Amino acid sequence: MAVAQKPATLKYRLKHPFLLSSEEEVGVDEVGRGCGAGPVVAAAVILPSKVKLKFLRDSKMMDTKLRYELSYMIKNVAVEYAIGVATVEEIDEINILEATYLAMHRAIEKLKSSPKLLLIDGNRFKNQTTIPYQTIIQGDDKVLSIAAASVIAKTWRDDHMIKLHEAHPEYHWHANKGYLTKVHRNACFQYGLTPHHRKTFKGMVINEIELS
Repeated sequence: MAVAQKPATLKYRLKHPFLLSSEEEVGVDEVGRGCGAGPVVAAAVILPSKVKLKFLRDSKMMDTKLRYELSYMIKNVAVEYAIGVATVEEIDEINILEATYLAMHRAIEKLKSSPKLLLIDGNRFKNQTTIPYQTIIQGDDKVLSIAAASVIAKTWRDDHMIKLHEAHPEYHWHANKGYLTKVHRNACFQYGLTPHHRKTFKGMVINEIELS
């Protein structure tokens, strides 16, 4: 497969909070890179060119109620959206950065449409497609489709961690979503690590069950 080696050139309008995405663009974002437990999840979203979603921005900047309301709205108005997941096992095997790229590509590959441009949140991307791409630092607060992808990925992963919490309530994943809060760390000391914990996460040493 031919691979696009150079990013596309994109001039987005900073006078607007977002670039109003056309149906030829797909916004891509991930969630869960900094967690000690659970998968890394990416979403790819294509929005209609004239869509306007009030209050939509970086999913981390909104409360849970608004995030889920917007997730429902995005799913209803999107031309298309898809989820990509990289498992804990894959994270431990190939490292979190490579697993993030893997999740992003899985989301992109699930799209039935043929976008002409990938809009990627952040400053790095390993493109394995023939589609030109543009990385945008803080893109989830500048570009509408990236913000939409942020919300879709976040709500999907939150739901997943809540389900995992049912089997492992002592780690309080329903609240911390796998991030190493004080409660989560204390539970790791007391109960050890589960198969859902990342053995290669910085601060974890599985052989000694140590957390720094």
